[in-house]
Amino acid sequence: MNSKESRKIQLHDFNPGRDCFYAEVLSGLQKPQKELPCKYFYDKRGSLLYERIYALDEYYIPRTEACIMETYIEEIVELLGPRVLLIEYGSGNCAKTRILLNHLHDLAAYVPIDISLEQLLRVTKQLTSDYPGLEVLPVCTDYTSDFELPVPKQPSDHAAIYFPGSTIGNFEPMLAKLFLERIAAVGGPGGGLLIGVDLKKDQTLLHRAYNDPLGVTAAFNLNLLERINRELGCDFQRERFEHHAFYNPQEGRVEMHLVSLKDQTVHLDGVSIPFTQGESIWTESSYKYTLNEFGQMAAAAGLKVEHIWVDEQQWFSVQYLINPKGTTS
Repeated sequence: MNSKESRKIQLHDFNPGRDCFYAEVLSGLQKPQKELPCKYFYDKRGSLLYERIYALDEYYIPRTEACIMETYIEEIVELLGPRVLLIEYGSGNCAKTRILLNHLHDLAAYVPIDISLEQLLRVTKQLTSDYPGLEVLPVCTDYTSDFELPVPKQPSDHAAIYFPGSTIGNFEPMLAKLFLERIAAVGGPGGGLLIGVDLKKDQTLLHRAYNDPLGVTAAFNLNLLERINRELGCDFQRERFEHHAFYNPQEGRVEMHLVSLKDQTVHLDGVSIPFTQGESIWTESSYKYTLNEFGQMAAAAGLKVEHIWVDEQQWFSVQYLINPKGTTS
């Protein structure tokens, strides 16, 4: 909390910082299949590019999820219940969160959690202005790590985690189950989880969603290399890599890669990292589920699917899960 703004906002900062960023990048680039964690997409430019992706016609997820939320908001609010502590993992620009905030009039508090400090502070400032009666307690961290949740001034009946945008699809299925177990523990007995889950659908639609003709998704993917150059002193040449995204039907996921256009060597803090032409860096997975597949995963994590809402095309689902006994297995 170095700035006057962050003190006023009461930021809880657990950001892992440069050393963790460096270690994960170096480890990922030295694997046989090179990879980079998708959580590092979201520096200032990456966050702005992601907001542009949200506005693309081809990227159906945000508008479909928002439509579901708006259509069924009264049912959602009733299930969330009164005096709830709302905790959002990966809060981003909070666009869909406002649908909840506009209808949950007796929230104990709202805890937005995001790894992008600048965006988190900007959005928190907007929310505290737009909802003056709401206590907003921002947490800057990698939400897959261990961190302490802030304690609100007002008591709550229970906690509800909000995890929109199909971000659960970024996890490998076993890791997704473990993450759901962690959420079950955070919510505790009677806690809830409102989650967006993308559904399996026509592969052509998926291809368009991750390969938009304006190249915004490509710029978002390639920006990760620029961030690594800027913050870690690496020497990636962006023009020597290209964005490549495709649906893998055997694994049920969209994969995003950065493909090397030539034989080359990249240097990171004195470490040489060779690339052959056509070799890729795997930057993101986005798993798609059937309702039954996700329900089985949730049950294995100790969560019960209480209600499911889907759009007319059955492209996307918003689901409300509960932890009936407070167990994580």
